[in-house]
Amino acid sequence: MTGIVYTRNSMRFDLITIFPEFFTGALEHGIVRRAREAELIDVHVQDLREFTKDRHRTVDDRPFGGGEGMVLKPEPLFEAVESLLGHRVGDAAAQTAPDPRTAIVLMSAAGKLFDQERAQRYARFNRVVLICGRYEGVDERVAEHLATEEISIGDFVLSGGELPALLVLDAVTRLIPGALGNEASSQNESFGARQDLRGKAEIESQLASHESRVTGHMLLDFPHYTRPAEYRGWKVPEILMGGNHAEVAKWRRAAAIEKTRRNRPDLLSAE
Repeated sequence: MTGIVYTRNSMRFDLITIFPEFFTGALEHGIVRRAREAELIDVHVQDLREFTKDRHRTVDDRPFGGGEGMVLKPEPLFEAVESLLGHRVGDAAAQTAPDPRTAIVLMSAAGKLFDQERAQRYARFNRVVLICGRYEGVDERVAEHLATEEISIGDFVLSGGELPALLVLDAVTRLIPGALGNEASSQNESFGARQDLRGKAEIESQLASHESRVTGHMLLDFPHYTRPAEYRGWKVPEILMGGNHAEVAKWRRAAAIEKTRRNRPDLLSAE
């Protein structure tokens, strides 16, 4: 599943993973298989370890500021995406504007919720690059300066981003004209079209009331950083390297609140 030629008439999906064999068989069934055979989509599975520099093919390192687990390093992810796109994304001094026809999506439990509306938007792109996270998380510089979006499939944590990436690929593929055969199928199913006749203000009010009751103050995970301390001019926050555990904990709490407010404001109770 490597080296597939991209054509104007098909949509391309790139899956970046440390477990390329995970996708063996998963793309060979149902609508996704038929869409590939009809050349409506191209799927390319990219082994992240091909962009490592050491003999152990290391893709992760310990987190700055301490804590559990390991964090995916920024270098192989930046280089993998740049190799697929055919150009650099830049650095802190000069960042390249993203192609408006391409989505670079980081699969992350700390991302914005994936829904049918987002699937419909992705179906209008020429290309979707799906970065499958692993371990404790991904260096935050990937979310901030490489990915165009950080996406979650629900309020739970998985071992990695491969399953979520497959869900996104399936949901988007079935919206591509010709994939289902009968175009009305995707319009007349759940979430296919908005049919709620209540006013927008009433809906938002009821949702806000419900969410404030059931979610409390659940927060997304705080941003993770690993080595190198500086990558392309983007530096790890100084406080994470100072060794003051109380200050690190305070920073992480504030950063988690900010990330939750940005990506999942529904998780924060009304104050």
